Amino acid sequence: MGIGKIIAYERVSTARQGRSGLGLEAQRSAIEAFAASRSAGVLARFTEVESGKRNTRPELDKALNLARLTGATLVIAKLDRLSRNAAFLLTLQSSGVGFVACDMPEANDLTVGIMALVAQQEREAISKRTKEALAAAKARGVKLGNPNGAAALRRAGRGGVALRATVTKNANTFAEDLREVVEAIQSEGYTTLRAMADQLNARGIRTRRGGRWHVSTVRNLLRRLESLP
Repeated sequence: MGIGKIIAYERVSTARQGRSGLGLEAQRSAIEAFAASRSAGVLARFTEVESGKRNTRPELDKALNLARLTGATLVIAKLDRLSRNAAFLLTLQSSGVGFVACDMPEANDLTVGIMALVAQQEREAISKRTKEALAAAKARGVKLGNPNGAAALRRAGRGGVALRATVTKNANTFAEDLREVVEAIQSEGYTTLRAMADQLNARGIRTRRGGRWHVSTVRNLLRRLESLP
């Protein structure tokens, strides 16, 4: 394939990673190495900082538009990171722009289209399993994300050993009721703490204290699940 001009597209999944450059260096190195191997110049570089919940990608739209205007090839460092995102894959497939993924150089419109269908099917399967797991938990009388935690017990005037025992019991019960949800998420390849937090938040599941999931809260949940019999 003759490639003279390249538009680089990079993606990180959180604002913190975007500020720190975490993950960008490897992507940038892969694209630079590809450009050098083809003696091609990088006309522009677009970096998307997005959350797992958003499907809008303004930087991708800009990259595709510039590629169309200049006849350049869109180069992505790691398509496998986006292989479960149907919206991204369908946008790429229908863009009419030539593209190359450094980690999957054999990918084309057909393979990307198949990947999009698989991603959509997986997302629907995850949604179904999550709803079934939550329905089972509710049937057992569990109120996910809103148990009587430490703050409520302190307001009731309890403390000491009784407080710690009750809080631990509530935490263990909450973790156990999320076990099936966690296993379903992990079975679909979302195994990093950040990815799991994004998936839990995307499904509207709150932490035991009613907040959003972060790396630290997912880590604590996994440790508690490991400690339970």
